[in-house]
Amino acid sequence: MKVILKQDIKGVGKKDQIVNAADGYARNYLFPKNLAVPADTGNMNNLKAKNESIAFRKEEDLKEAKEIAEKLKKITLKFRVKAGDNGKLFGGVTAKEISEALKKEYNISVDKKKILLNETIKNVGVTKVDLKLNEGVMATVSIMIVTA
Repeated sequence: MKVILKQDIKGVGKKDQIVNAADGYARNYLFPKNLAVPADTGNMNNLKAKNESIAFRKEEDLKEAKEIAEKLKKITLKFRVKAGDNGKLFGGVTAKEISEALKKEYNISVDKKKILLNETIKNVGVTKVDLKLNEGVMATVSIMIVTA
């Protein structure tokens, strides 16, 4: 019997996958525990519509990420921080601060986890920082650190 899985089941398949299951296994285990539904025309149409919706949403997110990447190329964020005599900063500029500055100054929301910063920026000057906006979409923003 063909069934559509509602969630991942070890040894059977992944969520939204169509699998062949034994009739007894499907009727006595999968259906009562609400782990699967029969692969009839109505459920197949629902699955197809759901997959199309997900694909459309991914495509829209990709377009939006590319637009944001274009905007970020032109942006230079400026941070005023206290520094010692040798140019070393007291503290540093973190991914969280970069994210907040982008939101505040340019109204661009970028999650701090998507800012690829190995360690906090601790030197005065211009630093290029990479951002992973979406699957396959990278952007670079310039960070200018000046002493206060």
